[in-house]
Amino acid sequence: MFKIIIGIFCVLHGIVHLLYFGQSARYFELKPGLVWPDGSWIFSRFLSPGTARNMASALLILAAIGFIVSGIGLFAKQGWWRTAVIASSVLSSVIYVLFWDGKMQALHDRGFVGVLINLALLALVILWKNSRILN
Repeated sequence: MFKIIIGIFCVLHGIVHLLYFGQSARYFELKPGLVWPDGSWIFSRFLSPGTARNMASALLILAAIGFIVSGIGLFAKQGWWRTAVIASSVLSSVIYVLFWDGKMQALHDRGFVGVLINLALLALVILWKNSRILN
């Protein structure tokens, strides 16, 4: 049962990344006035907002695919699902850190909750690597 919950959670976490892709590509606004990923503390210095949004969009699609595939891999009892979760969690966290605007207000709109979820997934996968629960 625990495997099913984790697998579904990974797939849903990937879907949330697709929502942030829609935000970054400006297909829709997740919240009125949300301009993420504009104003990145690192990329706004040398990339245009459009280029930064395109880069964030492409990276978010990769992270989403990784999380969805990891959930499917867990359901299919594939040994590589852990590697997919680890890679996707690291990529996702890097995305949100690099595209953060440096402001401490409304961190939940800037991917902070996603980073916490990524850390929890990493801890789960790494700490319980040899556990019968996830094998």
